[in-house]
Amino acid sequence: MNGAIHITLAWHDWLNLFAHYMLLSLMSLGGAISTTSEMHRFLVEQHGWLSQAQFNDSIALAQAAPGPNVLFVALMGWNVGMNAGSTSAAFLGVATTMIGILLPSTIFTYQVAQWGHRNRELRPVRAFKQGMAPVVIALLLSTSWILASSAGGSGYHWPLWLLTLSSCLVIWRTKLHLLWVLGAGALLGALGFV
Repeated sequence: MNGAIHITLAWHDWLNLFAHYMLLSLMSLGGAISTTSEMHRFLVEQHGWLSQAQFNDSIALAQAAPGPNVLFVALMGWNVGMNAGSTSAAFLGVATTMIGILLPSTIFTYQVAQWGHRNRELRPVRAFKQGMAPVVIALLLSTSWILASSAGGSGYHWPLWLLTLSSCLVIWRTKLHLLWVLGAGALLGALGFV
């Protein structure tokens, strides 16, 4: 990973990281990826615990790797720990972020999903589900904006924005597997077009 920075974390910083990921867990209606913009604000902008490059690399690697896409959270925790200076801190970062993001949503989902299924025909339950759809879409769009604007401003690097919009259209309008889109983006990046 590039863009490593050196930070010092006290015990209250680790608790702050854990508490923040627990809160994000309860917001992750569209999956953990939908809270990426808030993770960016917290880790990169507010505390400076991750560089922009580390943030983007964490998401790109986890999305390209097989397995659950929540692994980007573990990579972010790993990078925060490595920036703090040791491999043991990196493992602490992985445990802090993963337990924080998984524990509340798992308990909530287990309890509420059963109730929601039993009462799925109630008007308030249907209204809640329909009302959450635009929120999830907005969270995903904000994630796209954060990742695409990492090259500096909306008009600074137009090829990256063109690739972002093209990728969105391909994913939306075709059944092409996401890995092909990621591979095309990686190839264009390696060739220096974006």
